[in-house]
Amino acid sequence: MTLDLKALLTTDVPLIDVRAPVEFSQGAFPGAVNLPILNDDERHRVGVCYKQKGPDAAEKLGHELVSGEVRKTRLTAWQSCLDQYPNAHLYCFRGGKRSQLAVEWLQASGYEVTRIVGGYKALRSCLLSVFDQLPPLVVLAGKTGNGKTDLLANLTRMVDLEGHANHRGSAFGRQLAPQPAQIDFENAVAINFLKLGPGAEDRPVVVEDEGRLIGRVSLPLPLQQAMKQAPLVLLEGAMEDRVERIFGEYILGQYEQLLSKLVDPALALDAHSAMFFEGLKGIQRRLGGVEHDRLQTTMQCAFAAQAKGDFQQHRDWIRALLSLYYDPMYAYQIDRKADRIIFRGDFPSVTEYLQTLELKAP
Repeated sequence: MTLDLKALLTTDVPLIDVRAPVEFSQGAFPGAVNLPILNDDERHRVGVCYKQKGPDAAEKLGHELVSGEVRKTRLTAWQSCLDQYPNAHLYCFRGGKRSQLAVEWLQASGYEVTRIVGGYKALRSCLLSVFDQLPPLVVLAGKTGNGKTDLLANLTRMVDLEGHANHRGSAFGRQLAPQPAQIDFENAVAINFLKLGPGAEDRPVVVEDEGRLIGRVSLPLPLQQAMKQAPLVLLEGAMEDRVERIFGEYILGQYEQLLSKLVDPALALDAHSAMFFEGLKGIQRRLGGVEHDRLQTTMQCAFAAQAKGDFQQHRDWIRALLSLYYDPMYAYQIDRKADRIIFRGDFPSVTEYLQTLELKAP
């Protein structure tokens, strides 16, 4: 029976990935657990043997390396996973000998598991095809700090690209946790599109306006092209509201997160300030030397005050950064997209417009 890979990926079926850890780290699927049949060193040795002596010798070496207690340990790990998730599916890179051998060992021990024919490559190909069949998109744009991410959370048919990238998409957008691998990001975004549901491919999906890169991960090319042609909805808001939103999220929120991890206020403050000075350095050329130095001084004063328990001065550099850097850049970019704007308004009106739009029948 042929597996429906899209259904498999959208129903959160547990996946046992028997590839080596180095392969898994380069790209995997949400919810997959890595229980390798060959570890990195064993895989390397088998690969060298394959090149030097051919497939038969490589297969023989693989059996020798994974025998006795090693085989028992790995079999036990698969059995434990299946005890916890009886509906789990198992795969290797191409659905070849590694996954076949794992299934045979499990069957010999009384365990049945579904093997994914084609393995990782088939699953990956299935997800990449999603980007060639995207639904209509609506791009939510707006100045930094207007609350685009918050607004997306009020919608049903949306894909949070920055959430999947774990980055806010700007020089100061780095989060405390690292970004995913490029392939992991692409897989998560594709699955998000799939989970929006079959039979509604003609209903629009809202995404936030992004450039080619979100931090260090890049949008798949078909998605980039679709977003460049999609209609725009502009979220507008007052400067002071934007300053307060950024202050609450980036200053108070991030510091609290760091403090919960590091406990020591001095260490948390050092880590917190380092994130912002690093971001400021990244835009030094665009700001120009004079404005960069002025903003850096204002930022230094704010963090010095924060060390004494006063967070209020951060609003000064936030407001200046918006005026000097983000707003002029936004004005330039939105001017080039003016012909694609279909609606603009404040948070409540844009929310209502998009909620109405996503409820329209195909």
